[in-house]
Amino acid sequence: MLATSTSSSPSTMDAENVAHFSRLSSQWWDEKGEFALLHAMNPVRLDFMRAKMQEVGEWDETRELLLARERGDREMQVQRKWEQGGKWLQGLNTLDVGCGGGLLSESLARLGANVTGIDASPENVTIAKLHAQHDPSFSKGTPRYENIMAEDLLARRRKQNEEGFDVVCAMEVVEHVKEPALFLETLADLLKPGGHLFMSTIARTPLSYFLTILMAEQVLRLVTPGTHNHAQYINPSELVDFFSTKVPWIGQTQTQSQPARIQYETRGVAYLPWKAGWELAPRGSGRYGSELANYFFWVRKPLAVT
Repeated sequence: MLATSTSSSPSTMDAENVAHFSRLSSQWWDEKGEFALLHAMNPVRLDFMRAKMQEVGEWDETRELLLARERGDREMQVQRKWEQGGKWLQGLNTLDVGCGGGLLSESLARLGANVTGIDASPENVTIAKLHAQHDPSFSKGTPRYENIMAEDLLARRRKQNEEGFDVVCAMEVVEHVKEPALFLETLADLLKPGGHLFMSTIARTPLSYFLTILMAEQVLRLVTPGTHNHAQYINPSELVDFFSTKVPWIGQTQTQSQPARIQYETRGVAYLPWKAGWELAPRGSGRYGSELANYFFWVRKPLAVT
């Protein structure tokens, strides 16, 4: 499913998908419209991101403290930034790939991140820029938006010798691109060592077809028919395998002593109509079919990539 492209000039752009979302661009900030489910999912996405970054951050802090004690340094104090609350992304350079109208980008900026949002649709980028202009708290240049493909951004940053991002997000994007392997490799290369990659996507199962296409598109008309292509869905196991083999971050020698949850994680997320909201499945749980439909994926780039 995630085979590497053999094209001499591969691109991740799916022109049909880009045109589809361009036509819907004016609806991005209508909380009861086409993107209502994404508006409802946004808080859950942020909760997952914060929990993972806190878990890994505290692991790193504890490890640094133990190493210091082994060196005989009894004076070292770790920065317990997670106890401060509030802007837990303060100062982190964060990339939102496939930002759409800026739903996630704006939230990340409010949490202190220096946000760059990119999208293949110029109409989406226009909407994102216009909406951000209405919030005076964004006057310091974040979020900033650009109509550019991820691979083109990577090529430009390499040419300019710019370092990678601390955090890269691609939420509800990978199922809409061509050449998913190239897309994932590009995301990986856009991250700095030790950086965090967050994704949200849909598993390729009979249940996901029933929920996201038959019900959401054809019966309930929650989203426009044609928004999803079941064949482009990616299973959690495929992402884990990709980041274990093609981009071998998981299970590296330097990370083998770490618990799996400090290297990567997949978590199912389900929309509960009786709550009118999304709920994250408990870790290791089969609740709601767990990862048989929508799910989150996180992986960390090792500090030294072999």
